[in-house]
Amino acid sequence: MNRYPLWKNLIVVVVVLVGLFYALPNFFGEEPALQISKRDGGMEQTALTEAKSALRAAGIEYKQAEMQDDDALIRFKSADDQLQSVDVVRAALGGDYPVALNLAPAAPGWLTDLGALPMYLGLDLRGGVHFLMQVDMQAAVKTALQRRVDGMRADLRAAELRYVSAEVSDQQEIRVRFRDAAARDQAIEQLPADYEDLEFDAAEIEGEPYLVAQMTDEGVETERRAALDQNITTLRNRVNELGVAEPLIQQQGDSRIVVELPGIQDTVRAKEILGATATLEFRLVHGSPADWVDAAESGSIPPQARLYQRRDGGPVLLKRQVIVTGDRVTGASSGFDQDSGSPAVFVNLDSQGARRMADITGDNIGQQMGVVFIENRLDTKVVDGELIEEKKLVEEVINVATIRDQLANRFQITGLDSSQEARNLSLLLRAGALRAPMDIVEERTVGPSLGAENIQAGVNAAILGFVLVAIFMMIYYRVFGVIAVTALVVNLILIIAVLSMLQATLTLPGIAGIVLTVGMAVDANVLIFERIREELRNGMTPHAAIKSGYERAFATILDANITTLLAALALFAFGTGPVKGFAVTLSIGILASVFTAVMLSRALANLVYGRKARIKALAI
Repeated sequence: MNRYPLWKNLIVVVVVLVGLFYALPNFFGEEPALQISKRDGGMEQTALTEAKSALRAAGIEYKQAEMQDDDALIRFKSADDQLQSVDVVRAALGGDYPVALNLAPAAPGWLTDLGALPMYLGLDLRGGVHFLMQVDMQAAVKTALQRRVDGMRADLRAAELRYVSAEVSDQQEIRVRFRDAAARDQAIEQLPADYEDLEFDAAEIEGEPYLVAQMTDEGVETERRAALDQNITTLRNRVNELGVAEPLIQQQGDSRIVVELPGIQDTVRAKEILGATATLEFRLVHGSPADWVDAAESGSIPPQARLYQRRDGGPVLLKRQVIVTGDRVTGASSGFDQDSGSPAVFVNLDSQGARRMADITGDNIGQQMGVVFIENRLDTKVVDGELIEEKKLVEEVINVATIRDQLANRFQITGLDSSQEARNLSLLLRAGALRAPMDIVEERTVGPSLGAENIQAGVNAAILGFVLVAIFMMIYYRVFGVIAVTALVVNLILIIAVLSMLQATLTLPGIAGIVLTVGMAVDANVLIFERIREELRNGMTPHAAIKSGYERAFATILDANITTLLAALALFAFGTGPVKGFAVTLSIGILASVFTAVMLSRALANLVYGRKARIKALAI
């Protein structure tokens, strides 16, 4: 009477085995490690050998050193050895090799090869870095004004209104100087229609006629909000593409951004990730190579040009007028040039950028165009035995090419040093540029030892709750109590397995959700067991009582868990941060508890009693 068909037994066995397999990597834990990469890509074995030699010379023991793709990973037995090794390896390899503290999974390679990976741990469990970043709103407004200045220059030239200069002053206003008051007054009549967020006035400065434009209060507020939103989006895209697991990036107040990066212990490396701003500028070349050398040697640079350094070290003059900037890039991918086989980045522009690129390149076929690579770089140097951080702006021309055809929305950039640099550039272009600079006003590092204490506290709470429930169930329900406890163990395994399969992040609130699930999973078994007792008291045979108890309690179990699941989904939809972590583990726990309480528990009861034709009494 109480026997499952073969297919139901197979489902139970398969689910339990799959759960065990995917939960297994989490029981091996993580090891402290150093991750070494090369700034321009192409990590060499010789660098890893040099790092190992430096560690041996310093008397620091390491567990294992290996190459992983384009990086090197050195594992240590303790966090103390890991922390001591950072300065040693950095001093040995220099600034071209970023060294980051990391936690590497200790699971065997055969598990990871089969796709079984441990779940992520949140900042409160794994450790990591926390930043509070202040967006420079004045710089955002000034940048917005500068964009409008560029547009005004084009509009004035199109209207044939001669002006002397147009620039943004230190007072956050646009000043356009004219040769005469008539041209200024005519400009004041024409320009406001195209610049609704600006207020225009006529002024006399040192006896010269000026047009002065200031941004309205509404325009300033719009630019501030846009700068904050774009910086958040850029940071999120960049961190996601760099592979940081489950970062937290959110607004705080009206000008600050909170960034949490679980698993990263090195604030220097984290600053490199967050502060890196790479973009491009396309400019027409000014003059000939002889003019470039003369300008570099004499220091006399034409007013309509700027002097840059090419990547090979030579000078080049580019026109001040920018054709297109990285803000117009909608997509970027790395690859190789079909003709030369050299690394290349394939760039897509938006409609406005494509039109401007097409207009200017169409009018200048046969001329040369330069590609300027601009990056804010945070370099770490060892000076007198101390690590010094130095932030510098790098502007270099990576490519000068002759315009053969009219360019439009898609073209390629060559002149890069390596395929790794091409991938990095395409990544940063896809993520976008920061709309306004940011400063870190607060930084905290949650060490792995504190995370380990949090994990241990959470595990202890889960174990204590589980043991108390198990003791009660086995004493009160005897054999069926053992069945319930077995189902409860499988329930925990399935929760861990699903979190691992989804590569979800476990936090302290998530552990609280698991502990709550333990109690809720027992509720379903209690309903079933009490129903069985009731049927026995009503005179049913043991076999009929078991069958009736599981079948009649199912509807009540389903209703109770659906209502709780709806509440958990609401928490996930409207909550943030820790609340979402709690909702995720609670939802997974509800689904797992329904399976274990109904199918698995029934399968175990069938295994114990189903083979017996006659049962005198049930141990319940």
